[in-house]
Amino acid sequence: MQGKRILLGITGGIAAYKIAYLIRILKKQGAEVRAIMTPASSDFISPLVVSTLSENPVHIEFWNKKSGEWANHVELALWADVLLVAPCTANSIAKMASGICDNLLLATYFSMKGKTIIAPAMDLDMYQHPTVKRNMDTLISDGVSIIPATEGALASGLEGQGRMEEPENISAYLQDFFYMDKSKTSKRILITAGPTFEAIDPVRFIGNHSSGKMGYELAQACLAIGYQVTLISGPTALELTHPNLQVIKIQTAEEMLGAVQEHWDLCSCGIFSAAVADYRPEHTETQKIKKQANEISLSLVKNPDILTWASKHRKEQQIVVGFALETNNVKENALDKLTRKNLDFIVLNEFVKDVSGFQAETNKITIFDKDKKEFAFPLKSKKEVAKDILSIVLKD
Repeated sequence: MQGKRILLGITGGIAAYKIAYLIRILKKQGAEVRAIMTPASSDFISPLVVSTLSENPVHIEFWNKKSGEWANHVELALWADVLLVAPCTANSIAKMASGICDNLLLATYFSMKGKTIIAPAMDLDMYQHPTVKRNMDTLISDGVSIIPATEGALASGLEGQGRMEEPENISAYLQDFFYMDKSKTSKRILITAGPTFEAIDPVRFIGNHSSGKMGYELAQACLAIGYQVTLISGPTALELTHPNLQVIKIQTAEEMLGAVQEHWDLCSCGIFSAAVADYRPEHTETQKIKKQANEISLSLVKNPDILTWASKHRKEQQIVVGFALETNNVKENALDKLTRKNLDFIVLNEFVKDVSGFQAETNKITIFDKDKKEFAFPLKSKKEVAKDILSIVLKD
């Protein structure tokens, strides 16, 4: 952390009392710390305390009427290696997600060229509210990293998730961010994960049983060895956060294709592990279909082939990895897909109910390269399978 420039944004939550400890830790580790406080945050921690511990003036308003100095938000943003907003309230999250710029901290956020990391803090019902979750998903899509709130006693007297992460763990998170292997962070990997849901009407959809576990384990394994990751995820209960991770949440195959098209050029490798629905309803009803007739007819149209698009639009040196979940003629079907879609690798996943495949905790895979060389692996946990896949497809 020696010499790293950390711009600390403090918003108006009770967890602001922890910030004094965080500043002390960061300073002891050799970091330079400057702070911006929202006007409301000074009700929870004294600007004098923050200024004394950081050894720098604290900025609260655009214009300091006493000194006549202007707090230049552009200069602050350019100075910082990272903007850390802690605690970050639901109100500030909403403003950051929707583009509202009504204080110095938000103006600085919207001027940042470097990384922004937030540490949310709020009551448990607020933290789980769909609006707050939606706003945090938006921030993740914008490239913001989130240090998840932890569980424990809250200021309301309730117990649950919503506590800001402890200063020691926030500091460790920043260390991971700064000490990532720079030789690999120049390489970004695109991973697709989970199912797609194709709407029939407002409450029904065509989907599959994919949990997204394999894709998320692949993302975590890539991050662990120093790569940047763009994770394009269909609907799943899984969550993952990391300074070098960008998560893009989608619902449909067409949305996934759009996200792949937007980000593919920036990536050195694409691992397409998502279970994309092959077909979608030709028409989506605007109202719930009532159960009246004994039979209904549903007209389906083919979804775009995301893997084929990525293969056809690859640049030199880009690696394309496909997946094949098969129930019969497994090797023949996998090799056919490898050739037909002009892939560098195909990962054959042999489906065995509750043992290997959707919803299972384990997979049994065989990898074929473009020369049809075979790499077979025994049944393993998906975490170990992810490492096996990377050992083949990212081998230098």
